[in-house]
Amino acid sequence: MGKRRVPDLYRAPFPLYSIKVDPNTGLVITAGGGGASKTGIKNAVHFLDLQLVGEHQYSASLLHSHDTDTRATMNMAVGNGVIAAGQDGTCCLMKFKHCTQKGGKNVPKDAENSVQQGSARRRAGKGDRVGQDGAAASGDMSDMKDETAHISVTSLAEVQSDLNPQDPLQKVVRFSPDLKLLLTGGTDGHIRVWEFPSLKKKFDFKAHEEEIEDLDMSPGNKYLVTVGRDFACSVWSGNQLAMGLNWLETMPQIAKKTYRYMACRFGRVEDQKDALRLYTVQIPHRRDRKPPPCYLTKWDGKSLLPMLTSPCGTEVISTLAVSDSGTFLGLGTVTGSVSMYIAFSLQKLYYVQESHGIVVTDLAFLPDSLKDKNIKGNNETAMLSVAVDSRCQVHTLANRRYFPIWLVVFVCGLMVVGVILLLQYLFPGFI
Repeated sequence: MGKRRVPDLYRAPFPLYSIKVDPNTGLVITAGGGGASKTGIKNAVHFLDLQLVGEHQYSASLLHSHDTDTRATMNMAVGNGVIAAGQDGTCCLMKFKHCTQKGGKNVPKDAENSVQQGSARRRAGKGDRVGQDGAAASGDMSDMKDETAHISVTSLAEVQSDLNPQDPLQKVVRFSPDLKLLLTGGTDGHIRVWEFPSLKKKFDFKAHEEEIEDLDMSPGNKYLVTVGRDFACSVWSGNQLAMGLNWLETMPQIAKKTYRYMACRFGRVEDQKDALRLYTVQIPHRRDRKPPPCYLTKWDGKSLLPMLTSPCGTEVISTLAVSDSGTFLGLGTVTGSVSMYIAFSLQKLYYVQESHGIVVTDLAFLPDSLKDKNIKGNNETAMLSVAVDSRCQVHTLANRRYFPIWLVVFVCGLMVVGVILLLQYLFPGFI
């Protein structure tokens, strides 16, 4: 662990704010842009084909670039072939389809151009190689032989998700686990819940006095947890407040209102079918000359009582992710560092200081399994990160080596026999 260089998996021609992995196809979807400013920086959603090179390394090529005109996508959620993208004060829904065409013929012009442009960008960038074996990560499609991948994107609908009169901005969007609801939060402090796919508004309520930082919904849509800049982390049943969380129960020595919640995420418990955990991140409300640590807290997913709190470094956390299995947590910081923790003990397993040059905006773990595709290779887990520096990186944890149980029992048996023989030698007649 420490300061080391992580090769770029992909480099976009604009700042990146969000990244997701489609659980059905394995497509990596990342988005961002320069916004409405007339700087010449475009706004787009990029679809990447992620390939495993060897056992541990990855390469990525641009399949399609979908232009979003003057609006940058600041956050997004992906479910059932639909992207819900936060653009200014709106949530834009786009349907995407991934198909493969034989012979590379009749590929729509925009898809063909996006592939060619991707190749040029990759050649011009610094991150053309990934991993120790230097595998190329370009958009060159020559290795695809007689098959050409094509992404089609169709705009479905758009809803106003934030009504702040000064500067409306959607801060977070999430699908419910069953994909029947779409949840949004923004700078006006309101949570808006939409039925999906009809987009009929189900709830609209003031959840926090200040802007929404994060939200997540538990399996079965039982609980909605929201985080605001007003120091509150609230649990809702429908649009009714069920309870407020208090992480300081585990850290009574910390004064109130010196920390605020930054993120929340539900996660499974590996090998326990019905068990659930909630994870929250707390960051200092104000920065001191000697920065205090940030904290991770693990909560029981049913009682929502705090189970464990652990410091997670003095760099301010900017984003949180949880792996599909619930085994690993990912953290990104405002200074560009990336780390992974084991969820059970909140112990740090991986850390790269300033892996990105500036704030890490989003993280996404690769799915644990994909149909007909081994995407993890010989890694226990792999996580993607994006940042304002336009870079997309992949961070891997190699499979940990375990001793066979028979070997452990055998060694323990030898130790017991050794102790008995030593006692017999020191104290004749012991046995």
